[in-house]
Amino acid sequence: MSGVKPSFQLLQSWKVYTCLKKNLFICLLTGVYAVLTYGAKCGPSEYLSAAGECCPMCNIGSVVVKDCSGDYSTSCKPCSKGTFMNEPNGLNKCFSCKSCDTGLYILQECTTIKDTVCEVLDGYYCIQKSGRECSLALKHSECEPGQQVKTPGTKDSDTVCEPCPPGFYSPKGVTCTKWTE
Repeated sequence: MSGVKPSFQLLQSWKVYTCLKKNLFICLLTGVYAVLTYGAKCGPSEYLSAAGECCPMCNIGSVVVKDCSGDYSTSCKPCSKGTFMNEPNGLNKCFSCKSCDTGLYILQECTTIKDTVCEVLDGYYCIQKSGRECSLALKHSECEPGQQVKTPGTKDSDTVCEPCPPGFYSPKGVTCTKWTE
């Protein structure tokens, strides 16, 4: 168990107290039972503070200003504009809201509890995703003269071009037209 910090919990009169390692001997002398546990034994809605205490987490939309201590609970502050926190936490800094790059637009603004949601603009297609969301988009390719659009571009794929067959022409690279005689 190298590198794991032991923590001591004291049980007395249905209350749980935290006993620091240096005070364990004093705790044992006073007749209080000490239970040695390894690793973080915090509950699902608690976090382990730097002082080794299990503190209540801050709610979504806020972060820790001051860890709990003794009889005092965790102090939390709301995320400021341009930041968010989407889960209960023991962090001291909110996440920065993302901005939508070129080829993307803001579908849903960032709030203190949810990050910005970006969507692909018309005429662009996604080339890079972060999870299920597009993070980088490029403008659809245009077909050259002498080519036509085989498959129009979508939000997920680029335009596919093909050459005009013999006896056809396309001055603007959109559709092929038969030569007249």
